[in-house]
Amino acid sequence: MRNKLLLALLLGLCSLASQANNNDFAEPVNVSSDNFDGSVKEKKLVYLGNVLVTQGSLKIKAERLEVDSSKGQGKEVFIASGTPASYSQVLDGDKPIEAMANEIRYEVATRVLTLTGNAEINQSGSVVKSAKIQYDLAQQKLNAEGGKDTQRVSTVFIPEKN
Repeated sequence: MRNKLLLALLLGLCSLASQANNNDFAEPVNVSSDNFDGSVKEKKLVYLGNVLVTQGSLKIKAERLEVDSSKGQGKEVFIASGTPASYSQVLDGDKPIEAMANEIRYEVATRVLTLTGNAEINQSGSVVKSAKIQYDLAQQKLNAEGGKDTQRVSTVFIPEKN
């Protein structure tokens, strides 16, 4: 029974969180930072200091960002790190979602966000915390994994007020 309740809570949070503003994904990805270093030949870039990635209402903030564009335009992989790195986006219905982790990996082509290390997703007070959280924006799926030691997945669900 407890597992069914946890699954229902996770699905509820996922369904709310996953209705990302689809207009965001038609927007270009913009990156700004204090410093930049890159290899045109290898198609790998590194941004350092006050990094900000935006795509429509999607925002990722970090201390460091690595961009791998070796697979081609529109298939870039962004790996943001910080203490913590953060993600935010305004969903359809003007509901914001926020996340943070030691590392945030965003794959543009698949619209998959992977949070690793002290990962947390928060929407309207409902929170999922775990060692690793994978959030598929396109397929509306959320997966959380506990850590190898003692970190377990924890969820706090706040029901909507009438």
